[in-house]
Amino acid sequence: MTTQTRELPKLLQWLTGFVAVASAFLAMDSLRLFAESPLLDFVITVQNHYYYALMGLLLPLCFLIYPSFRGPKSYWLDSILALATFGACCFFFFNAETMLDYGWEFLAPSYAVWVSYLLWALIMEGVRRSGGWVLFFLVLVFSFYPVVADKLPGPISGMSSTLSETASYHVMSIESILGLPFRAYAQLVIGFLIFGVALQHTGGGRFFINLAFATFGHVRGGSAKVAIVSSGLMGSMSGSVITNVLTTGQMTIPAMKKNGMEKEYAAGVEACASTGGVLLPPIMGSTAFVMATFLNVAYTTVALAATIPALLYFFGLFVQVDAYAARKGLVGTPREELPSVSETMKQGWFYLAAFAVLIFLLVYLQREAVAPFYATGMLIVLNQLFPAHRWNMKETGAFLVATGKLLMELLTIMAGVGLIVGALSVSGLSGTLVNDLLYLAGDSTLLLLLMGAFTSFFLGIGMTVTAAYIFLAIVLAPALIQGGLDPMSVHLFILYWGMLSFITPPVALGAFAAASIAGASALSTGFKAMRLGSVIYFIPFFFVLEPALIMSGTWWETLFATAKVAVGIVLIAGTLQQYLLGVGFLDRSGLLGVAGRALVLVGGGLIALPTTEVIGINVSDATLLISGGTLAIIGVLLSRSAADNLDTQTPLVSGTQI
Repeated sequence: MTTQTRELPKLLQWLTGFVAVASAFLAMDSLRLFAESPLLDFVITVQNHYYYALMGLLLPLCFLIYPSFRGPKSYWLDSILALATFGACCFFFFNAETMLDYGWEFLAPSYAVWVSYLLWALIMEGVRRSGGWVLFFLVLVFSFYPVVADKLPGPISGMSSTLSETASYHVMSIESILGLPFRAYAQLVIGFLIFGVALQHTGGGRFFINLAFATFGHVRGGSAKVAIVSSGLMGSMSGSVITNVLTTGQMTIPAMKKNGMEKEYAAGVEACASTGGVLLPPIMGSTAFVMATFLNVAYTTVALAATIPALLYFFGLFVQVDAYAARKGLVGTPREELPSVSETMKQGWFYLAAFAVLIFLLVYLQREAVAPFYATGMLIVLNQLFPAHRWNMKETGAFLVATGKLLMELLTIMAGVGLIVGALSVSGLSGTLVNDLLYLAGDSTLLLLLMGAFTSFFLGIGMTVTAAYIFLAIVLAPALIQGGLDPMSVHLFILYWGMLSFITPPVALGAFAAASIAGASALSTGFKAMRLGSVIYFIPFFFVLEPALIMSGTWWETLFATAKVAVGIVLIAGTLQQYLLGVGFLDRSGLLGVAGRALVLVGGGLIALPTTEVIGINVSDATLLISGGTLAIIGVLLSRSAADNLDTQTPLVSGTQI
């Protein structure tokens, strides 16, 4: 993501705020929040009208907020680009019906083709400014691919189109710029983005941090556990790892350092928690809604499937943080220095009330598209009733400006990623890539999964979460599904592995952002985060091979599978931290100590390992449990020092003494 933004003058602030309000009104009107039929049905007669209107409102802001170069003269160039963008979108808005009636995406008049060239180029420049160079080059290569598809080698060849045909298809069809990513954004995501911004600007982040301190601040390693809870919750709202690190990290990292944690470790905890937040229901950022659109299921289905994997990930973080605090002798903060739960709830109960309304509408009434608008309205009304939280004109303006910027950034990225979707669709390359992956993997589902994991990780480098997921969902997911795996498991698998790039060196953008706040070494923080977030490296393999972990089985199967993986996580985390929950230190030196910890690690893996014929594991659960448990016990006995005593603390949620 680019960090160069323009200092917004008053006029541009007003414009951004107006665009935010107009975009929200358009979205709500399209969902019929105001009446049985849209209020603008005399103008918006087809769905394309709404899409081009939304683009015409938001895309010009990209050129006004992100400057082309430093200096006052850039205003002139960027203003011209913004006006050109608005004009091109107006052209397609007024011709939306004609485009559908006469099939302009395949046979457009020459003047429409020239406007298509213009909008295509402007979207590409918008992607560069808001999404960064990595995404820009990826979109650039793929969007022009249909022009040269027939001239490339066999494995990556496809059906070719002329430049004019490609431009027309990109801009005027519903399979490219206005394709599935953009439609998911326009129909589902906007409301949740607004809710997330409202939550932050009403003080929701401060409330969740205070609540986390009141609940966990007194336990050993309390500040780190506070960071895990608060950053996880806020990350779910924002959907952006970097944004979340730069906001919640300003409060959580100093608190962890004050508690005695190494600066690299504190930054690593924040990076892992913010990364996991994007995987955490009930919101899961914007990516979950795009996933629901891809799978053609209700959003609640995606959220339910992601619940256990996300909780297991955060459980792994908790266990490792607790072990670290035990090794370092880090006690919690005295209760008298912490906010009380009752006082915290008294001051911020309406945040939980808004959440309750949101979840009720999502889960019980199945009104996922309109739920965030009602929850946002309730949150803002309740916020204005309390003098301590009430917005003045300046704070209201800040909320609207932040909303407009966020809506613009994601729309630009969705339109850009849509170019990739369109190129793969019109050239037929997506089918070719699927067949190639299946051919390379042969009959080995495990090999296909490993190839998928590597591909997901590699393509996630430098890209936003949503953009990486969409690309992988098009290119990789069909091959894994055709390999015999569950579609929901596959899509969660590529999302999880795509997220790994945020905490894995050499890139590790989430860890690097946290390191900048902590004043720590970026690379060292990346390795700390990689170790802390190690659970995420194997959990995807478990749930893709054990559908019960995504609620696709009986309650007994789900509970049994979850318990197995939880025990495995405890053993693996104990090995990594050389401290096992309920046992104590595993820090014996020499060959015996190393061998013992290796046995505990293998034992944990065997206990958590699913039994499935998909990858040829035909042994019973009982065999894996007995053999894994035996190895773990032997490993503990070998790796413990003779002087060690059993750990008698209640380490995860209580006890200030070690």
